[in-house]
Amino acid sequence: MTVSSTRHAPVAHGAPSIAPVPFDPETLPALEAMSAIEQPPLTEESLPLVREGGNALFPPAAEAVRGLPVSAEELVIPGPADGPALEITVFRPSAPTGAALPILVNFHGGGMIVGHRSWEHGRVIDLVARHGVIGVNVEYRLAPEHPFPEGVEDNYAAVRWVSEHAAELGGDPERIVVMGGSAGGGFAAAVSLMARDRGGPALAGQLLICPMLDNTNSTVSSLQYDGIGTWQRDANLLAWRCVLGEELAYSSDAPAYAAPSRATDLSGLPPAFVEVGAAEMFRDEDVDYANRIWATGGSAELHVWSGGFHGFDMYAPDTEISRAALASRDSWLRRIILDGADDA
Repeated sequence: MTVSSTRHAPVAHGAPSIAPVPFDPETLPALEAMSAIEQPPLTEESLPLVREGGNALFPPAAEAVRGLPVSAEELVIPGPADGPALEITVFRPSAPTGAALPILVNFHGGGMIVGHRSWEHGRVIDLVARHGVIGVNVEYRLAPEHPFPEGVEDNYAAVRWVSEHAAELGGDPERIVVMGGSAGGGFAAAVSLMARDRGGPALAGQLLICPMLDNTNSTVSSLQYDGIGTWQRDANLLAWRCVLGEELAYSSDAPAYAAPSRATDLSGLPPAFVEVGAAEMFRDEDVDYANRIWATGGSAELHVWSGGFHGFDMYAPDTEISRAALASRDSWLRRIILDGADDA
């Protein structure tokens, strides 16, 4: 396959169609329910409508923590140089122990073109409630109105602020993990690269859940999920075009802080947890990323869940595959920042 910077992502000319990996049977009802929801096709013109509709589905933080042993605080913090202030939501255990707590900084998904931090309040609140950590959900600017590097600079600025103000938050600056799913996982990988290259802040780990890493859309798995599944090839092509513009959208010359797969050096990074479904388009780029970290002598833990579609843990939480995935994340977190304590 050739890599091109033209508008259309490369494909293998004359190649036979590639059969997709089957979805886990237990997750099929969730997929069918999602496919039955009427929504406009995802295009640059429909983005405002899609954003509005999606954001209306998720409650604000104060409502999301109701009845749970978790508090929520909304903060406005300085953004990057020459950028706007940033909104973050800080979740803490309601009964603090007085000890400095690990901090998870989460970036929401949505292909860098849709989404809001409220979409993932539930994921972060669950971790705070079960593990007694601090969770920070970050709001960043979206493309195409704010193309690269604005979104990733917002997220890096948020992590830097959290590190500098960890004590004020009740947290431990030496136990900060960046995390996210899909585009959020891509941002977590990119922020890890930036922190290494810019001399900080120090990160204890990067939790990458089905991360969006490769702008070229040239892997086998990127072709297998063309028109099926939750996050499909057309949406991914649109997203990279919005983030990088026509010239670099699918080019191997794209910046690594936009598409971490473009990084030529993956040494010196914090320990990585990489999780992906076998039945989604990000599978091959995520496996490759873990392999390349290992090739430098770095620390990476890779989980490829058979039959898992993109976002299966959020859309089909009561399935065995989702329970297993969550247990694996918990195990990694205990080993990285929770001193191995069995607090799940």
